[in-house]
Parts: sequence; structure tokens; C-alpha cells
Amino acid sequence: MEDPNRCPWCGTDPLYVHYHDTVWGRPEYDEYALFEKLCLDGQQAGLSWITILRKQQGYREAYDHFDPQQIARYDERKVEELLANPAIIRNRLKVRSIIRNARSFLELKEQGRDFSEFLWDFVDGRPIQNRWQAFADVPVTTAEAEAMSRALKKAGFNFVGPTIVYAFMQATGMVNDHLVGCPQHEVCRKLGD
Repeated sequence: MEDPNRCPWCGTDPLYVHYHDTVWGRPEYDEYALFEKLCLDGQQAGLSWITILRKQQGYREAYDHFDPQQIARYDERKVEELLANPAIIRNRLKVRSIIRNARSFLELKEQGRDFSEFLWDFVDGRPIQNRWQAFADVPVTTAEAEAMSRALKKAGFNFVGPTIVYAFMQATGMVNDHLVGCPQHEVCRKLGD
């Protein structure tokens, strides 16, 4: 479990280490998986990612496995039910944001836009391969993240500020921000070829 070369942000928590080693930085193209991850990253606002990661299964159960068709139909009664659910972050704005994002996702679909293509276009369809030596070198946002954030907001999404969007891009492999000394850097680089 202990690897001195692993990116330091995940520490030694087994759940976090597993996430780092098997999910973070790997290119994700499935539009429904991307929708789920974008919603979960929005839930992280003001919190640490490990908090959301520990609640991921609870979110999946509470939000119909992130099926946008189901979520878009949620009414006020469902909002109140979600606010009483200890398996998720019980914040009214965050609960409503997932509903709003599901409706925005479906509006893009109605316009003939594939959500995956919409997002991956900001990196020309290929992961950006960074070569950071130290964690302090990794930016919290980039021009691509700022452009994606603006486009998502214009499309009706919320909790999609540039910092949240950049964390999303890192997690879904749109950028490879594993440090060059981390064993996962080369794994993710090869996946992006």
C-alpha cells in the first residue's frame, strides 16, 4: 500500500489509494460515467474528495444510479427525501444541482450533442499529458478548464466552476496529472495514446 513514488494527495487511506491507482487519470469516455463524475465533483465543493468518495455508493443509490432521465423528473417531495438521506451531503443547493445538471444533460442530448464529445472537445479528444515533478507544480485550473466551465454554465449546469472542472478533468483522464515519478503516470499515458 505504501509507495513513496505515488502522488502524495491520496495519502495512505486504502479507499483513496485504490481510487488513485485504478480510477484517477484514466481516460473515461462513457457519457453517463462522465455525468456521474461531474455531479460528484460538484458535491465536493467546500469539502475534500475523500468525503464524497466514501459516500459514492450512497449517492448512486439515492440518485437512481445517476440516470439523468430519472433524476430530471425529481419533484419537491424527492428533494425533501434526499435532504433527509444521511448517505449523501444534505445541502439543498447541492441536491438541486444534480437535478439541474440532469436536465441540462438531457437538453444537450435533445440538441443532438453527445456529452462525452462535448467535454472531450476541450482537449481535442485526447488527454493532455503533463509532466509535473512535484505536487506543488500542479495547477488548480487551466485555460481548458475555464473554457469548459463557461460552456457547462452556458448549457445550464451548476457547481461547475473552473477549479471543480479541472479536478473533474484530472479524474477522468482528460489531463494526466500524475507526477512523473508516480507509477500511474506511465499507465495513464499509455491509455491516452
